[in-house]
Amino acid sequence: MARQWIRRSLGTFLLLTVTAGLTATPAEAVTQSPRPRTIVTADPELDDANSLIRYLLYSNEVTTEGLVYASSRFHWKGDGKGTEFFLPGREYTTPQTSWRWARDEQFIHTAVKAYAEVYPNLVRHDRDYPDPRSLFSKIRVGNVEFEGDISKETPGSNLIKDVLLDGKGGPVYLQAWGGTSTIARALKSIQEQYEGTPRWDRVRREVSRKAIITKFGSQDATYQDYIAPNWPDIEARDVATTIWGYFARRTVLPEHAKYLSAQWTAENVSGKGPFGELYRIWGDGKQMVQGDVWDHFGLSYLGEDELRARGYKIWMPIQEKGSWISEGDTSNFMNLVDNGLRGYEKGGYGGWGGRQEQNPDDPSEWLASRAVDHDPQGNAPADYPAARWFEAAQLDFAARLRWSVTPDYRAANHRPEVTLPAGRRDLTARPGQKVRLSARATDPDGDALSSRWWQYQEAGSHQGAVEITTEEGAAPGRHSSKASFTVPADARPGSTIHIIVEVKDDGSPALTAYQRIIVTVK
Repeated sequence: MARQWIRRSLGTFLLLTVTAGLTATPAEAVTQSPRPRTIVTADPELDDANSLIRYLLYSNEVTTEGLVYASSRFHWKGDGKGTEFFLPGREYTTPQTSWRWARDEQFIHTAVKAYAEVYPNLVRHDRDYPDPRSLFSKIRVGNVEFEGDISKETPGSNLIKDVLLDGKGGPVYLQAWGGTSTIARALKSIQEQYEGTPRWDRVRREVSRKAIITKFGSQDATYQDYIAPNWPDIEARDVATTIWGYFARRTVLPEHAKYLSAQWTAENVSGKGPFGELYRIWGDGKQMVQGDVWDHFGLSYLGEDELRARGYKIWMPIQEKGSWISEGDTSNFMNLVDNGLRGYEKGGYGGWGGRQEQNPDDPSEWLASRAVDHDPQGNAPADYPAARWFEAAQLDFAARLRWSVTPDYRAANHRPEVTLPAGRRDLTARPGQKVRLSARATDPDGDALSSRWWQYQEAGSHQGAVEITTEEGAAPGRHSSKASFTVPADARPGSTIHIIVEVKDDGSPALTAYQRIIVTVK
């Protein structure tokens, strides 16, 4: 469902009105819905820690139900009793009692402590930022002892179980930044409690409708071995993208490469208060675990030869000191952000976190690896469904980091407001019918605004192009725009056409907001 809430701290609005020809009608009544509910499960990989900083800067956009320590094939704690564990094909070649897990691992607590420091500034820019005490109360330890171990309940798995059974509306987005074992254990606990009782069928249906799993690949085997066979109706979105990960330089668009550079990172990220100090960058002198031979990032100033001589595994090329390393798990939540793209509604819609396509072998699974988008020249660059948004997302991130160190609302930039008085942005229209669209916008900072309308062809089921005509009018801090297109004569009934209106301000950094209009052919 689309969310429509008012930013109380902004005291301004953007009104987007959508109209069509005489026979085009709204697809359904307009309603108001809450922020997406979500639970983050994360292992202590540095990209998870970096993603968590960004997540907390967007915590005003979601309802955080849990922040849970999780394990993966790359990180597990052990049971503290000296029990050895081994699986083939891992980073280790002999049995281990723990793997790349610091004795006093507290990366979630550390990030929330940094959030508490900057909260007085953040809340001046948006009153919807959650109180730090609320976030601290949601931290739990999940199934972290061994990779893929779901043999027992944990505080983290019980939190997930309680949320799934709380009787409140869904969906609840269960984010797996590491493995899915804590989520799997929660579902197993529900199954063990209700299977064989008169309530089991209803509970299984309700939980299956409520839970949406987003995962960055499969970092343990619990999704394939337990969740998919036992909960086949739970939707799972594999959101693995390259643009947010360690190998972002392989897929970043040439004109966006500067947002990975040391200069841009220093000016906009690492130099911005407690969050910036915590954010991992190349050559920062830090390590996830002291002596971790897979974490050469902080010691890259030693040079590749010296690092190899000390036993480090150089598994990706060394980059410029101070530049971007990774936020691999950011694609888990970026489509939950309230920017108007509605990417959370369906895997195939796409947004700042990328886009997924349905797995033909498992209709409940959506895969980022199957999604292909085309650039304006008709090419399909690698990971383009996510990479196309990278600039807008990075500039928005930079603005929020400035909020974190800026107590004066007027001294920072804020995204244009893109809201409707109520409800969904859905229309129906017949083949051959002309659909007229219009938008009016204001900016909370009084910045000049510009807009463009475009068809997101890959997101719609009508793959043919439509020709959009537009006209604009603008004044300082205000903007109006009109657009129209004709539904193609060959558009089949039930197919959809996705139209994006994109509004950008001229502030520093320049920020972008959107609305997506979905026209269903009748």
